[in-house]
Amino acid sequence: MHLETLRLYCDIVRHRSFSRGAEEHFVTQSAASQAVAQLEGQLGVPLIDRTKRPLVVTPEGTTFFEACREILGAWDKARADVGAVKARVDGTVRVAAIYSLGLHDVSRHMQRFHALYPDARVQLDCLHPHKVVDAVTSGAADVGIMSYPPAMRSLSTVPLRDEPMAFVCHPRHRLARRRTVRPADLNGEAFVAFDPELTIRRAIDRALRQANVKVNIVMAFDNIETIKQAVIIAAGVTILPRHTVQNEVGVGALSVVPLAIPELVRPVGIIHRRQKPLSPAVSRFIQLLKDASDEPVDDAPRRRLVRVGGARPERVRSDGGNAS
Repeated sequence: MHLETLRLYCDIVRHRSFSRGAEEHFVTQSAASQAVAQLEGQLGVPLIDRTKRPLVVTPEGTTFFEACREILGAWDKARADVGAVKARVDGTVRVAAIYSLGLHDVSRHMQRFHALYPDARVQLDCLHPHKVVDAVTSGAADVGIMSYPPAMRSLSTVPLRDEPMAFVCHPRHRLARRRTVRPADLNGEAFVAFDPELTIRRAIDRALRQANVKVNIVMAFDNIETIKQAVIIAAGVTILPRHTVQNEVGVGALSVVPLAIPELVRPVGIIHRRQKPLSPAVSRFIQLLKDASDEPVDDAPRRRLVRVGGARPERVRSDGGNAS
């Protein structure tokens, strides 16, 4: 006995017509009559008196009609309740992110996500890139946000953006006022690098090697924040995603100059386990990050006011160049 058969019976009774009930269910009148006959055979009683026109529902048929309405009503309510639970955005989204993306990007999106979905929360862990992958594959994190996401059969990748890389130095460095830094300008420079095992380090090394440039690596770290601090104290120069130094450029602690290697970019993406279904909260958080990645990023050098002698403030670029 199928629910659709019960629904067909109710519509036949409601219309007092086999033909109209059959029409609503896109079946023939003969098929509708056979379906009712099967119900009568299973129940052992006649449900409809076919000798009269319009048809007449028997007392047993009326009782069965009311019972069917209750059954169908309960089923429709259960389906709606399940749909509401499926659509509800609540629970915790566990995010593992590399330091630069966790500190600069994810933290601000967490506030926006909570404003949109008050019943959901984001738990953020900032980790080494290898540990981001481990957290996702082990199930400790729902999603990972990282640069150079790895191609693994167990993971799905959602590309977000390609971040332009730029030359970063102390504001008093000899190259700080350049409009563009060429690869050859870096020959022999004291260079603060990423750790050798990181993919971003290999990408930078490859770009410099293809340009026949050899830098003097004086320090190596596993995250952008520490590299920036080393450059701030004039330990050397570096190459970083341009938008990650906006704050330091804004206060005059660092200078950033476009690098004449346009193909050198940092790809950023989201990873999650391929075989694990995403909860509504996780899906909405991924969509929020994708939508945000489509928004233009303001990574132009910010301007600040400085005094030259006792004169009125001049507007100059914080990367050392003159304001236009």
